Amino acid sequence: MATSNREVARLLGEIGALLEIQGENPFKIRAYTRAAEQIDHLAEPISSLSTEDLEAIPGVGEAIAGKIQDILNAGTCAELERLRAATPPGLIRLLDLNGVGPKTVRKLWTGLGVDGIEALEAAARSRRIRALKGFGAKKEDDILKAIAEAREGAGRMNRAEAERLAAALTAAIPGDSWVTGSLRRGRSTIGDIDIVTTAPPRETSLALRRIADTVIDEGERKISVTVGGRRADIRFADPGSIGAMLIYLTGSKAFNIRLREIAGRKEMRLNEYGLTDRGSGNLLIFPTEEGVFSALGMSAVPPELREDRGEVEAALSGALPPLLDEAGIRGDLHVHSDWSDGVLSLEEIAAEGERMGYEYILITDHAAGIGITHGLDARRLEKQWQAIRAVNRTASCTLLAGVEADILPDGRLSLPDATLEACDLVVASVHSAFRQDGDTMTRRVIAALENEHVDILGHPTARLIGHRPGTALDIGRVIETAAATGTALEINASPARMDLDDIYIRQAKERGVILAIGTDTHRKPEFAHMRYGVALARRGWCGPHDVLNTRTAEALLEMRR
Repeated sequence: MATSNREVARLLGEIGALLEIQGENPFKIRAYTRAAEQIDHLAEPISSLSTEDLEAIPGVGEAIAGKIQDILNAGTCAELERLRAATPPGLIRLLDLNGVGPKTVRKLWTGLGVDGIEALEAAARSRRIRALKGFGAKKEDDILKAIAEAREGAGRMNRAEAERLAAALTAAIPGDSWVTGSLRRGRSTIGDIDIVTTAPPRETSLALRRIADTVIDEGERKISVTVGGRRADIRFADPGSIGAMLIYLTGSKAFNIRLREIAGRKEMRLNEYGLTDRGSGNLLIFPTEEGVFSALGMSAVPPELREDRGEVEAALSGALPPLLDEAGIRGDLHVHSDWSDGVLSLEEIAAEGERMGYEYILITDHAAGIGITHGLDARRLEKQWQAIRAVNRTASCTLLAGVEADILPDGRLSLPDATLEACDLVVASVHSAFRQDGDTMTRRVIAALENEHVDILGHPTARLIGHRPGTALDIGRVIETAAATGTALEINASPARMDLDDIYIRQAKERGVILAIGTDTHRKPEFAHMRYGVALARRGWCGPHDVLNTRTAEALLEMRR
């Protein structure tokens, strides 16, 4: 049965989308969309609410409350099944494409007969979409890009899922092992797990068979298995030659090609086993990666940079930048307490900050107005600030009094300026109307950046990996505005978000925009997600000076003043 808030919200959102695809009453469409947004941000489990409580939720009246009860009891409702039966199943999947909303789907369906991704791609490639009113060549290009992005992300794991699988595999291997591949490079999403081990092949194979679903391939050099439906490749290496293997399996394809080109210029051939001198045929082996890089005349390239985005040239000239590391992090800049939708008290958050050695934690509970049952209005924020001051009297980790204000669809913020001005720091984020067109969404976010009381733009694209694509935001315009206003862009370290992506982090850094890492913590284990944010910052070539979290609390407050 569908009992979680997110699942109920998803199904109500599907009803709204299908109504819009079918061209039904706009007021009815908005009712379902608003109800979905409200329920997605409820603090209490919706299954625990009475019918009277359901009807009291803003946007949920008697009719929708009845459908929610049906969903809770049966996993669906009659209205949803009616709409699904009347709509080609491929159309709803088009909504997962970045920048494609129900209105666009309806136009493509009624105007071109598009009924799924394959038909959409064919229409775009044959340049038929630009003939529709309101479309053009740029829209065709955007659709093709969105399809490519969706295919690239299909079947990929987030970092937390990938780490759990890698931990299970390395625990089973009877010897030393190292995680490589895109997981080691700090990618936002992971396809397969790649591991190198110096353990004996036979013992390793026997151990992995105990936890594997299937064994795909098995030999003296490699064993490939699936665990929980995910593929893992385990390569065997001798301890004396593991350096080249680690480089080979960690680097992207483009990075490895560049290294082979450099070896070729030195009359050597590089592969996963070492460097072979083309003249003598002698194989040079290396127990460390640093040895391989040194033999190629390069500085050692950090794993996060191994993408062939200029790091090879920098390593050859000794110009690799110093990168941020976790030791330089002084605090977390996005944490929720039990004053809104978190589960930790202020006292518990301060204690966890002390345990982690943090100087400060920014409390960013949700402002009222986005469907959070306990969202804070100005009056409750003032009460929270009093409670924060009381905690700070005895805690060594200072709690900063902030808020996560909602950026409303028209660009206004969900709290008055006077309240925002009184905060230590303000995070502003998009939590609704995700399907606005690119220009509308961009102007909406820029309006928030231009508010002098906004310090950090939270999870800028609002994506949820595997569940919701990012908004159709023009990141370039946002970066330019952030540079002009001095507003920080968040690197949201939640494995469900990983927002911004590394390419945009680097663009922001190069424009002089400061980055702020926040874990978006709601529960104690999520504080550990800071390492994901640090990895993203490193992938974006960020050093300590590029990230707010390396500054003292005093420096943060001075920046605010």
